[in-house]
Parts: sequence; C-alpha cells; structure tokens
Amino acid sequence: MKKLIFILSFLFLSNISFAQNRFLIYMDTNQNNHLKAYGLAYWILQQGEKIEWLLNYRGGSFLTNDSSPLRQEASIRGVSFEIIPDSSIPNLYQEIENNNMERVLLEKAPLVAIYTPPEKLPWDDAVTLALTYAQIPYDKVWDKEVLTGKLVKYDWLHLHHEDFTGQYGKFYSSFYNAPWYKQQSFNYTAAAREAGFSTVPQHKNAVARSIKAFVSQGGFLFAMCAACDSIDISLAATGVDIVPPEIDGTPVDPNAQEKLDFSQTFFFTNFKVDTNPLNYEFSNIDISNYDIPESSGMEDFTLFEFSAKFDPVPAMLTQNHTTKIRGFFGQTTSFSMLTIKDSAITMGRVTSGSRAKYIHTNYRDGTVTFYGGHDPEDYSHKVGDPPTNLDLHKNSPGYRLILNNILFPAAKKFKRKT
Repeated sequence: MKKLIFILSFLFLSNISFAQNRFLIYMDTNQNNHLKAYGLAYWILQQGEKIEWLLNYRGGSFLTNDSSPLRQEASIRGVSFEIIPDSSIPNLYQEIENNNMERVLLEKAPLVAIYTPPEKLPWDDAVTLALTYAQIPYDKVWDKEVLTGKLVKYDWLHLHHEDFTGQYGKFYSSFYNAPWYKQQSFNYTAAAREAGFSTVPQHKNAVARSIKAFVSQGGFLFAMCAACDSIDISLAATGVDIVPPEIDGTPVDPNAQEKLDFSQTFFFTNFKVDTNPLNYEFSNIDISNYDIPESSGMEDFTLFEFSAKFDPVPAMLTQNHTTKIRGFFGQTTSFSMLTIKDSAITMGRVTSGSRAKYIHTNYRDGTVTFYGGHDPEDYSHKVGDPPTNLDLHKNSPGYRLILNNILFPAAKKFKRKT
C-alpha cells in the first residue's frame, strides 16, 4: 500500500511539475528542424491543445503547455525546444509587449486540400513535399470535387502548377509530342466533356470561378508557380477566348485583350495576355529570365518587416529566421509590380528589378497568398527532375514561407467563418 501511495504521489507531483511549465518551440537559427517544427505545432492542435504563435520572437516561436507526450513527440521528430517555467512567462510576455512582437492564439488544426491531378505528371509539388515531410495531413481534390462544392469542408486550398487558362502550361512548343502531354490533353478533354463543357479552357475557367467562390466564403487560398498568374488570367477572361486554335480548336477572340475584366481577379490588373502557342508565357505578369545564374543572386528576394501588432497577418506569413531568401525559378517566377493591384500587400520583393515574389490580399471573407516559383530549394527545376530531399533542407527559409501559410488559418482572429 505504501508503494502504491508513493507511485500515485509521484505521478501527481509530476503532473503538477508539467502544469507549471510551458513548452517553447523556438524558431531562430538554433532550431534543429524548422520544417518539422510546423508539423509538431499542427500535431499539438490535433490533440486539442492551443498554441501561442509568438510573432517576431526568436524567429516566430510557438508556446504551449508542457507535457511528457509532447516532449517525446518533439524528440522523435527532431524538433528543438525549451522548457519555460511559469514564473518566467510574465517577463517573456513583457518583452513581447515592449517590442515589435505579438502573441497570436492558434486554436484548431486547419483542414487542408491540395488541388492536384489524379494522374502522375513529370513534376512534383513543393507544398506537397513540405506537408509530407512535416507530417501534416491533406486531401487531394480535382476538378470534379471543386465543381460539386466539396471545397466547403476545407479551410485551406493549395494550387501549384495547374494552368487555369486550359493551355497545358504552354508546353506546346517543347512537349507537344511527349507521351505525358498527349495523355494530359486526352484526359482533360474527356473530363471537360463529362462536366458539360465543349473545351478545356471553359472547364478550367469554371473551376477557377468555383475556387474564387471558396475564397469569397472565407477560404484560405495559397498558390505557387503557374497557378498564380493563370487563375487570375482565366478569371479576367471569363467568356473570352484567349486560347490559340492549336490548343482548343477554336480561334482567339480578335478583341480578347480589350474584353478582359480585371475587376474579377485577385491580384493582377492591366496585364497583356500572350496568345502565341509557341511562347512559354501566359502574359506579362510573370518575369522569368532563365539565363540568370544562381551565383548572381539576382533572383534572391527580401522579406518586408511588418508591425506584428498592427499588421499581424503579413507578419505571420513572413515569420522566418532570415529576411533574405535565395531565389528560385518556376513556370511563373516573379510578378511585375506594374501588374499588381494597389490593394495587394507585397511581402517579399526580388533584389533586382521591380518584381514581387510573395504577395497577399483579402478577398471578401477569405484571403489569398501567391508565392512565385516552383521549389524553394531547386533553383531551376526542370520537367522530369527528381523531387527535393527535404532532409537536406530542414531549415529552409523558402519552405518556411509555405508552412507559415498552413498554420495561418488556425489563428483565432482569422479562422474561417462557418
């Protein structure tokens, strides 16, 4: 009996000890694995616990209640942490109050969807790689799910290199005879007809408008690569044929440029569409000079510093352990500042030229973030290249920007309306 009492007393005192401590996942340069740290934060939310995201404190750290299972999980994932006694919390909070820092409460793990084709294509997706590596669960959705209203069950949607203008990424000149290109054309045409559309561009435009509706109802949209400019081009060209006959069998509207409705887009305005099927560009939104060598640093970009107290959203989305990030190409690499609406917030700007890399805006009840480029740790990813091994880039600042967006919908002030 004495032994049982001793054990119970020990367990009781242990629980008190944990209850008097806080668990800090620091995100400065001392963190062993930044990317898995986001996955650990997501796991904490899945357990029903809440987290304080300490904006601008040690690289955007996470603070939560301490527990033995949490310590074990962090150790398994290789995530660095510190145990902070409750007696030290007032001083920590005071430091945050006195500086350009803020505490944002994360309450619930957001439900994540990735818009991706069911068939395997010869390229990968940096966001899918990041989520898989960080052990953050996600569902895959495609055109049928989008058009039948299935997005309503999700908080967050990612788009990557999908071409919403229906031109197959404008790979016509380079890959017209490639087996994967022919198969994609066949599959997309069949899907468009099954959905009741005569052409792929019409089908993709309907999908783009459904995604826009998802955002307007409170959804969080994050896009990279070709999805960024192609969805806005598609939205502006609703009811206007901008696709050359080599692609869809119908002629381009001779007055297409004049008929574009820029009021329908998320970010871009006054751009000029490129209707030449042999040109590897959709419009003048994107600036991609593939001849620039990585060693030049001309594609590197710098994150803006925002007021954590007055601009918490861009502050959340730019949390990092460095402000300068190595550049990287994509089908869409960066955005001409001349084509961005005044309502947009530029969060990252390319060092050379008038180009934005990372932008954010509100649209009705939702938000949209565009991040130019294909893979933050692959300077010039080509069709058929192997996927990036994130074990070699576990502290990637470029990938951190992706994962900031994953946790953003968990914030109490900004969670989706239901």
